Amino acid sequence: MLNVTDETFADHVLTATNPVLVYFWAPWCKLCHRVEPTLIKMQGEFPHPIDLVSVNADENLKLSTAHRLKILPTVLVFAGGKVVYRLEGFPGRDELQRSLNQVGLNLFAASA
Repeated sequence: MLNVTDETFADHVLTATNPVLVYFWAPWCKLCHRVEPTLIKMQGEFPHPIDLVSVNADENLKLSTAHRLKILPTVLVFAGGKVVYRLEGFPGRDELQRSLNQVGLNLFAASA
């Protein structure tokens, strides 16, 4: 998973040709560490390419503020440089997987 910063976000996310799943996390967030492997696994299960990047919310305050983070982990899905989906906190792995599968289906159906 590529780590992006305030300085590299535009290059890796806003101008990306593929949709991008942006994973906001922090080192102190125990749930964040449990979610990351699930995101990596799911990246390979989408029917079309999707980029996966992470942002350390504590070290990238401009991004955290710009995207109005209230809770960690938070996942934002970008397509065409715009947020098309937001998921805050995670009730469980199954719910995370269901939500992201639905995002993938909707995202790729819209681009077909």
